[in-house]
Amino acid sequence: MLAYRHQFHAGNFADVFKHALLAQLLLALQKKTAPYFYLDTHAGIGLYDLSHPWAQKNAEHEAGIARVWKHPDAPAEIAPYLDAVRAENPGGTLRSYPGSPCIARRLMRAQDRIGLIELNRKDAQVLADLFVRDRRVTVECADGYQALKALLPPKERRGLILIDSSFDRAREFDRLTDAYAAAYRKFATGIFALWYPLMEPAAMRAFERGIVATGIRKILQLEIRVHADDWKATMRGCGLLVTNPPFGFDDTAASMLAWLAPLLYEDDPAVARTLRSRNMQTYEVKWLTGE
Repeated sequence: MLAYRHQFHAGNFADVFKHALLAQLLLALQKKTAPYFYLDTHAGIGLYDLSHPWAQKNAEHEAGIARVWKHPDAPAEIAPYLDAVRAENPGGTLRSYPGSPCIARRLMRAQDRIGLIELNRKDAQVLADLFVRDRRVTVECADGYQALKALLPPKERRGLILIDSSFDRAREFDRLTDAYAAAYRKFATGIFALWYPLMEPAAMRAFERGIVATGIRKILQLEIRVHADDWKATMRGCGLLVTNPPFGFDDTAASMLAWLAPLLYEDDPAVARTLRSRNMQTYEVKWLTGE
């Protein structure tokens, strides 16, 4: 499992991958005027100071958001996410990184609602202080998996659920799968987005089998790799499972990842391009379960 406080990892490749896709999922919900509910089960503190000693320890943002936030060739699909990052850095110097709560709040409309869950009491208080003046946003110090039971289905009957576990406990894949299956039974029409790190191949195969065994249909699997498959020193990549993705989101995601993957490949972007030319892609978009 991963040693975890997100301040150490803010703005890294996994955040870029996850948050760019999250922005597109939220915008897709806005194609209808009806309100939606966004639930973030592992919300963190919302906004991260990249000059903090924890963030500077490994400076993971330098191989993540720092590579893309001012890139002149960023495609339109990436723009809403990058706009959210730039809004927190108006001077043009990268000092802050917005987590999923800030991105979701920036994109929400007056009629929409956000629920943020954070288990760490101090982090939950920081998060609550950040949104204290916005009545559309509620913050609760609680276990995110338990919150799924209490808050679903939402009164809006449409929405997006981000389950972004820290993976700092044993058997987290099992816990994630069980919580996801139970939540889906309560809110089968909702969009679910499950983030996960790429671990050893046996663990990943077991996780996929467990997800398929839930019987849930329409699950899109997105993955990105920034190290070779035999890399063991740190996280080599990550993925997002999206249940009930909006129409056309698979094509949108493929376009986004085709642009992001070479930039985020840890060793040399040219290596990623070479791997792709040999059909050894550093990203993957596929249906884990179909219609």
